[in-house]
Amino acid sequence: MRLSTSARASRLVRRRVATGAAAAIFGLGVALSGGLTTAASAADATSYSGIVLGVGANETQRIVTWYSSGDTAQKVQVAPTASIVNGEFPADAVTFDATGAANTSTTGFNRHATITNLKENTGYSYRVGSEGNWSTAYAFKTQDFEGDYDFLFFGDPQIGSSGDVAKDQAGWAETLRYATTANPNVEMLVSGGDHVESANNEAQWDAFLAPDQLRQYPLAATIGNHDVGGKSWEQHHFTPNTDRSSQYYNGDSATRSGGDFWYVYKDTLFIDINSNSYVNPTDGSLGGDAAHVAYVTDVVKKHGAEAKWTVLVYHHAIYSAATHSTDGDNKQRRKDFTTAFSELGVDLVLQGHDHDYTRSYSIKNGQKENPAEQPGAADVFPGPGGVIYVTANSASGSKYYDIKKPDNSGTGVDGLGPDPLNPSNYWFNSVQNQEHVRTYVKVGVKSDKLVVENIRSGTCAAPNAAVEKGLSCTNTAEGQPVGSIVDNVTIHPYHGNGQDIQVNVPTATGEFGWTIDGYNGLVDLGTAKERDAFSFEATGKINPILVSDSRFSLAPWSISADVSDFKDGDKTIAGSYLGWSPQVISAGAGATAGAPVASGYDDQGQGLAISRGLGAADQGHARGTAKLGADLDLKFPNEVAKGSYRATLTITALSS
Repeated sequence: MRLSTSARASRLVRRRVATGAAAAIFGLGVALSGGLTTAASAADATSYSGIVLGVGANETQRIVTWYSSGDTAQKVQVAPTASIVNGEFPADAVTFDATGAANTSTTGFNRHATITNLKENTGYSYRVGSEGNWSTAYAFKTQDFEGDYDFLFFGDPQIGSSGDVAKDQAGWAETLRYATTANPNVEMLVSGGDHVESANNEAQWDAFLAPDQLRQYPLAATIGNHDVGGKSWEQHHFTPNTDRSSQYYNGDSATRSGGDFWYVYKDTLFIDINSNSYVNPTDGSLGGDAAHVAYVTDVVKKHGAEAKWTVLVYHHAIYSAATHSTDGDNKQRRKDFTTAFSELGVDLVLQGHDHDYTRSYSIKNGQKENPAEQPGAADVFPGPGGVIYVTANSASGSKYYDIKKPDNSGTGVDGLGPDPLNPSNYWFNSVQNQEHVRTYVKVGVKSDKLVVENIRSGTCAAPNAAVEKGLSCTNTAEGQPVGSIVDNVTIHPYHGNGQDIQVNVPTATGEFGWTIDGYNGLVDLGTAKERDAFSFEATGKINPILVSDSRFSLAPWSISADVSDFKDGDKTIAGSYLGWSPQVISAGAGATAGAPVASGYDDQGQGLAISRGLGAADQGHARGTAKLGADLDLKFPNEVAKGSYRATLTITALSS
């Protein structure tokens, strides 16, 4: 029989943007929109505010958005920080033209420009404006465009919801300060929406945008229900690949903000939807939740193969535990979203709205996937279609909602009954927490796991506006200090009965190493080393295969395998370059090891690109159990481009 490969393995290839030595440091800027004046006198009078660094379509881009007092021709100017002397940008600094329009929610104008063709592992400085009239300069850095990375997720700052903008701002600023100080190499900030209490209150927006971290780390902004009803959100956040069709909005076209958007960052496809629009039109046309599902489906089909992980972000938490858990619209989304997300292979869903922290069990088609999964499990192994949903608590301390008790509505798709394993929780939640302290979520994206941590960024002490105004607080600074972990979980992907193999190829000499997961994780060959002037080499071991034979017939059996080509987007390493040396790790069942197979690089053969024997037993062998393994040897030419390549080893078991 042929053991099937993982359903997810078919999409474990990714896109990488080339940054060859001959490439320009930056690409062309975007064209100017109509109606912008270029008079020097107008430029001299223009001031700039609300500058925010946003994510781009991929790791080589950033989008800068800002407000200006004048309707002038403006740009973003960018240069490597190392080239700036005494605060002066070099003569060859690159500029990107801005587009924009008049503000509708306040006076002045808005602008945005996209920085392109960034290089990895480089510090950059940038400023906005025009020649002779530039803003303050800010800095950010890029990191390696391949490999592991961390991002931070923040729930509902909702500046102004406590009634005290200054206190809310202080809590928000302290969370950002602590989170980025504790994680200085974090690569991205992601919001869960509700940046402000009132959509068009620019004083609240000024407070939200005040922390300089929003100019130093790219922000992926999600729209919340308090951000709609006006254009300020859209004017402050220009997002990549955004569809602003009417079905992804709600409300009047003159005042609504939002849209659905997506981007790929390293090995992750992020899709962000405007969950404020959820009602299907009465005329039966596609809209609301159905439109969002169609959008997510289309993006996954077109771009899912560019990434190893799919993460969805939207505001309205469908598996939270506080005030909004009983809302009719969220019950409806549990019906509309969950089966589609399972079928599309979504790994993680990040949400806000309910101002508490929850982490769901692995949910498949709207039901707990594995009834035996334990509450608070530190390691979760979702099967195909299993999705983890996380709700973030308040990042500012402006407002908290208390957790509600389960009811008798059962464990159906829209039920809010108790968890049989932990009756104080809803049936769908592995973890629920509310201490009335600020927290944020850190997500570590690894080669073969996602690590999710909910971390305290405050205690009962100020800045904590809701508590300062009289709300109780159960946190103790001694036992649960800033930086302590509320919850952590490692999400292990499903590999099916096949084995996914990964090797990282460096641009030049590199370190050599490997890791092997004990369950059926990724076979990581590490970073290939230069073998000689012409080739790379990487080695490792397959996950051991256990063979058990208790038949009385004592019929012969064999285990063989073949490997696909290693892929990274449109780049390929031939599977024939992989060889192996089979071994019997634990003897039994008459097992004998298969013959060694050389890498096709050494003997111009086909290596493991064709089926090769791992182990076998003859007729009449003893009953018992054997454990088979193999040392892997990958050798290939050194002209292979840098990347993170993966292949699938397919195991075949045959017996009479």
